[in-house]
Amino acid sequence: MKYLLDTNILSELLKKRPNPRLVDRLRSRQPESLCTSCICVMELRFGAALRADADVFWDKITEEILSKLTILPLESSEAVTAGSLLASFQRAGQMIGTEDILIASTALQQGCVMVTGNIRHFSRVKDLRVENWLEP
Repeated sequence: MKYLLDTNILSELLKKRPNPRLVDRLRSRQPESLCTSCICVMELRFGAALRADADVFWDKITEEILSKLTILPLESSEAVTAGSLLASFQRAGQMIGTEDILIASTALQQGCVMVTGNIRHFSRVKDLRVENWLEP
């Protein structure tokens, strides 16, 4: 089983005292089963770039988190799935941000469980398996 870690999960790991449930769950998984999306990398870089210590903080993100994960690229199959999902949500009058749809599409196409603290948001994506490792 592969687990795609959402940006809010990766951000939790940057805290001085990350959620112990999350840390335990990560340690209980094989390292090669953990991955993230290149879109999550973009979101992390954006957040880091806004900081006064942008370069130092980005180095921390890269060394402590990204270097330990497989980073999944955005392929055309994910883009096609994302376009279909966006249209479906718009027709239903429910919007989800483009970045989140791209992340969810990557998890769907790659057969990953989406690990996020935002279950209500991502659980609306049909066939997406979602887990919250921040809660028991």
